Amino acid sequence: MPLTLKLFRLSIITACISTALNVSAQTPGKYLNDSLPQSWIFDRQFDQTIPTDDAWWQTLNDPLLSSLIKEGVKNNYNLLIASRRIEIARNAMKMAQSSYYPIANLTAGWSKNQTSGLIYDSHGKASHTSEFSLGLDISWEIDLFGKIRAGVNQKKSQLLSTKAEYAGAMVSLCGQIASNYIQLRTWQAELAVANEHLESQARIVKLTEARKEAGLASALDVSQALIVYNSTKVSIPSLENSIHTAINSISILIGCYPHDVSEDLSLPKPLPDYMQIIGTGIPMELLRRRPDVVQAEKELAAYAAAIGVAKKDFLPTLTLNGSIGTAAHSAKNLFKTESFTYSIAPALSWSVFDGFQRKYRVADAREQMQIGIDNYNQTVMTAVEETDNAMSSYLTAIRQIKDIQEVIDQSKRALDLSVDLYKRGLTPFSNVVTAQMSLLEYQDRSVVAKGSALSSLVKLYVALGGGWDVSML
Repeated sequence: MPLTLKLFRLSIITACISTALNVSAQTPGKYLNDSLPQSWIFDRQFDQTIPTDDAWWQTLNDPLLSSLIKEGVKNNYNLLIASRRIEIARNAMKMAQSSYYPIANLTAGWSKNQTSGLIYDSHGKASHTSEFSLGLDISWEIDLFGKIRAGVNQKKSQLLSTKAEYAGAMVSLCGQIASNYIQLRTWQAELAVANEHLESQARIVKLTEARKEAGLASALDVSQALIVYNSTKVSIPSLENSIHTAINSISILIGCYPHDVSEDLSLPKPLPDYMQIIGTGIPMELLRRRPDVVQAEKELAAYAAAIGVAKKDFLPTLTLNGSIGTAAHSAKNLFKTESFTYSIAPALSWSVFDGFQRKYRVADAREQMQIGIDNYNQTVMTAVEETDNAMSSYLTAIRQIKDIQEVIDQSKRALDLSVDLYKRGLTPFSNVVTAQMSLLEYQDRSVVAKGSALSSLVKLYVALGGGWDVSML
């Protein structure tokens, strides 16, 4: 029974997005101009648990694929670069948090000075002084109006955005490894079909040659049989080259050289089971957890926080400056009561006019946030499109597999009948040729359709976020 796809629409999700972003009041309330689909419904026989708590590729039940993805997550250089960006963003957030604390500088020194005695008196004598000093200078910007807090919130949002970027890179990497692996198994299956037909066609060639020698067939029959045989044979080198390049692609994705994995991957294995799909229930939430959607959401939050930072520049800055120290002519007197010095100097600074620089910084921040809103809208719409396309492609491939199998069954029967009739001299050899070519074509198309179904399944998992939760990073 073919699967059916029913796409429902959901009302605008403005309130949900506004709550998730927790942006300031001046942020526009409407982020998405179109609605998200509420669910994609499939026949019950294809329902299964949504793989939110484990790796989605495990549903394909291929241990070699799982091990390849595990190696890729550990060794892929693009993923390693993305993980280092997380550390850079985390350090930037900690730098912003450090502004909550005072800055203290410890100083220590000794100086010896001579003052001229001839400045005021032509017979005066020079005076000499020497001094030991030890002090601590402190400067502390009081977060009176929340400027530091706004800066920290901006960096936190940027950190979460970077984490989402890493999760997106991981989902993409796993999808690429799975897609290349499925393509490899598809080409290997096509090669197996070609070799199987090559053996069958070789037997037909011998049959025509034997009938020609017996005077029961013409040279035309032999030529036609050889054409079919050689046309199949000529496709084999191309398939072997495709298999070789697929192994190379997989090796690069998992961060190793081809010779390290060629032995395992060169051994043909059947395609994973294509008759599966992730379940229904909360597809909208699955779309919202997509790393690129999360990243766009956190970037928008960072842009909103940047507006708050820019607005704080219009407010005064309160800084508390202070110092404490000791100074004495002799080092042994440094810690006597009379040698201690201190100063406390709170300072309130307020930039009254700066040539409208602050005004344009706020305007720039607003435009950046508008870009973030547009990017979020586009990201969500792309997520809907990719999910819908992947589901449609999967359903189409499933229907094709069923229809092609019916053609294959009839083609096998037609080939058996035409060969039997040809042996008895009741049908021309052209009927055998037609049956041979038809069976080869549709068996090859069946393999391609199964690979396409699996590739669409991988795209669907990736489109729904791949099972990765950015909060776990």
